[in-house]
Amino acid sequence: MSAPDREPTLWERKIAADAGHSDWYVARFRRLAADGVDIVGEARTLDAMLERGSRVLDAGCGPGRIGAHLHAAGHTVVGVDIDPVLIAAARQDYPGPTWLVGDLSTLDLPAHGIPEPFDAVVCAGNVVTFVAPSTRRDVIDRLLQHLAPGGRAVIGFGTDRGYAVEEFRRDAATVGFQEDLLLATWDLRPYTPDSDFLVAVLRRG
Repeated sequence: MSAPDREPTLWERKIAADAGHSDWYVARFRRLAADGVDIVGEARTLDAMLERGSRVLDAGCGPGRIGAHLHAAGHTVVGVDIDPVLIAAARQDYPGPTWLVGDLSTLDLPAHGIPEPFDAVVCAGNVVTFVAPSTRRDVIDRLLQHLAPGGRAVIGFGTDRGYAVEEFRRDAATVGFQEDLLLATWDLRPYTPDSDFLVAVLRRG
């Protein structure tokens, strides 16, 4: 589910520079959860948009915090991440969802035995700014292609991370997404040109 000849992602570059980065990331979220920190706000936002028992793709799922909460809320969840260390942690900490190692720029879940489309995609944690810049539009297209008609993708990222909001909006429109709503936070504050974060709610027509 990956293309070895494509441009490396920012995440892969971090791992190449620091072999312990993934383990640090896993430990960080385990520590936050143990300390009682709210690490599932994005999942609550998505859950409010869904009928119970919806199918959700957690794209760039990391160690599983968002998909696990949605699974516990009664949804069928498939989580995909390029980092096998993060997927191993998700499988260990949050059994229940389907956790897969995969490259979002070439994602083809029907080819891997998951043919059903999804009611929603969540792509949080700055995932679209960690993918290789040359594959950003491919990633957004693959998210669209995995949605059922009328399904929505909710994508969040910092506006200071090298992916301009207007470029992202153009990429989303180019692949066929319709823009439903732009927010500045996962707790539904409105987006303005001065916002330092974007939560885009996009729909497949």
